[in-house]
Amino acid sequence: MSNENMAELLFPDVKQLPTDMDSLYPPRNLPASAMVTRFAPSPTGSLNIGGLYAALISERLAHQSNGVFILRIEDTDKKREVQGSVEDMIHSLLSFGIHFDEGPDLSGVDQGAYGPYKQSERIQIYKVFMKHLVRHGLAYPCFCDPGDLQKIRITQQKLKVTTGYYGSWAKHRDLTCEQAKEEIVKGKSFVLRLRSSGSLDRRIMYNDLVKGPIELPENEQDIVIMKTDGLPTYHFAHAIDDYLMGTTHVIRGDEWLSSVPVHIQLFETLGFRAPEYGHIAPIMKQVGASKRKFSKRKDLDGTSAYYQEQGYPGFAISEYFMTLINSDFEEWRKGNPHASFRDFSIDTDKMNASGALLDMNKLSDISKDVISKLTGKQMFDHLSTWSKEFDPELYTLIEKNQEYTVQILNIGRTIEKPRKDYAKWSDVKTMIAFFYDEWFEKDVLSGYKLPANVSFDAAKEIVRGFSKSYRFNHDKDGFETLKELAAELGYAKDMKQYKADPNRYKGHVGDVAMVIRVVLTNRTNTPDLFEMMKVMGENRVLARMQRFMLSSEFK
Repeated sequence: MSNENMAELLFPDVKQLPTDMDSLYPPRNLPASAMVTRFAPSPTGSLNIGGLYAALISERLAHQSNGVFILRIEDTDKKREVQGSVEDMIHSLLSFGIHFDEGPDLSGVDQGAYGPYKQSERIQIYKVFMKHLVRHGLAYPCFCDPGDLQKIRITQQKLKVTTGYYGSWAKHRDLTCEQAKEEIVKGKSFVLRLRSSGSLDRRIMYNDLVKGPIELPENEQDIVIMKTDGLPTYHFAHAIDDYLMGTTHVIRGDEWLSSVPVHIQLFETLGFRAPEYGHIAPIMKQVGASKRKFSKRKDLDGTSAYYQEQGYPGFAISEYFMTLINSDFEEWRKGNPHASFRDFSIDTDKMNASGALLDMNKLSDISKDVISKLTGKQMFDHLSTWSKEFDPELYTLIEKNQEYTVQILNIGRTIEKPRKDYAKWSDVKTMIAFFYDEWFEKDVLSGYKLPANVSFDAAKEIVRGFSKSYRFNHDKDGFETLKELAAELGYAKDMKQYKADPNRYKGHVGDVAMVIRVVLTNRTNTPDLFEMMKVMGENRVLARMQRFMLSSEFK
């Protein structure tokens, strides 16, 4: 009866029972093999690269098993919450192609029948189970203030015993309802603690999805499950949420490994079946000759925002992450070059238990490869979406010249081995800027970057001769026209001829082609000259040659 009185004293407004919650959150109607996973970030800033990695693993496990992937926001620590973080995290997940089945959308509206999906909106649910534990003598109020706890710790340290609030050191464990009432009347604040039945002398065994069999000591601490503000701790809230939402598998960082005894104890005390846990090592960063964890303060490349701003396609990041998740993915990719990475089934037994290294060179290579498989129109759509947010100048220009831009992006893309020029969307602007008259005109104001062995007058002679023979319908056979022009002007028609007797010639046909390339683009390294000329169009090509012939050598 005293436990019942204590429960009513602490939670007088809570009238529902755990069975009422069970009726609101019935078991999911899913196949036995289906996994229900969740990604549960705290809204304390930009999503980090490790969180993105864990989210992809959780999403893949759920969807490859025809299960459910949940986004849950663990926002009970209001002091650390950063305004706008939730929206930023949702935007990041969607940008990287990680789609959740349930959770808050960008407008803040919950999607799914097992919400609310923000813990701050589930407080009354947690209190139902808190009251239930008090009613059964499994939890109790603790009125110790920080000073009291410090005194206990100092005494324990002197006695060289385990520090913490447990056993005989838990001074409010056996507080009566009347004593608790007296403290409340005095205005004393309290936390709610779980009455632990664990002992450090006993061990628990559990099989980690990633690390395999693990043995850990039981939890003997009377952990806090409700803070003085009435909000639940992470430990308690996640147990209630994972139970009611039907979570079957939890993938999280291995910094939570030491909490497994606490979490298993919570599930057992509440009478719930615990989900299976898999703990992944953090993604590492190479710094000189050593590796270390990413730092939130030091490493901009440790956040998802960095990769969004740089313009790495989300599907390229996911493709790269798949190589870190399972080592046999790359072999599978060789045999399935055109399949979606989603067609590969990840296996937690094959995951790397130690920290994977984030290799930026490999990420760039993979990104180049996946971008090369897009059509010009697909590239335009991605580039437009990215530049609208991160490069308004580029966005304005390509939107004004949509058809022309698609043609530019298609250069070298329709062949069996397409060009792999772009690793990210921020690469595109500098590589195609010369196609647009506005940017080309600004670039050549400081002069043309002609080959060192070709004088300005000689270059004008080449351009004058080529402009007379140039026809818009020239294709790659137009190179024959360049050879003929080269011979007329005293250049070797091919490199072999030039190398045989270099003193006989002004240069070779490559020099002639380079002059035309520079006059049209002010670049020495570009895609195929005649493909570019086709895209530029006859009027633009002739106008640029005319501009060069009217220009002066020095600015």
